[in-house]
Amino acid sequence: MGQAKISIDAFIAAHNQGEAELIDIRVAEETAVWQVNIGLRIPGPELPARLDELPKDKLLVVACPHTDRSNMARSYLVARGFNAKYLQGGLLGLVDRLKGVGAQDICLDR
Repeated sequence: MGQAKISIDAFIAAHNQGEAELIDIRVAEETAVWQVNIGLRIPGPELPARLDELPKDKLLVVACPHTDRSNMARSYLVARGFNAKYLQGGLLGLVDRLKGVGAQDICLDR
């Protein structure tokens, strides 16, 4: 299972190098409550219809608040031929890592 996940710090490094894209799979009700302004917002139930929006030349890092839904979405994407991992610690972990001192660690202009 270790190959299925990526740590937050490894994701930040890969994202900043242009090698990874975050895929936020939360549903609209969740994203209405709090925003994460990096990556693509594609609710999990919409993934099958929106595969053409995903870059094929990058690692796709799938994320939800924790890791349960993102690992299921990762499995789906891998079965469709994408290079995908789920974000260890989820979006809550990413936000926690980036608050305060960590905020300058990620380049948001991608």
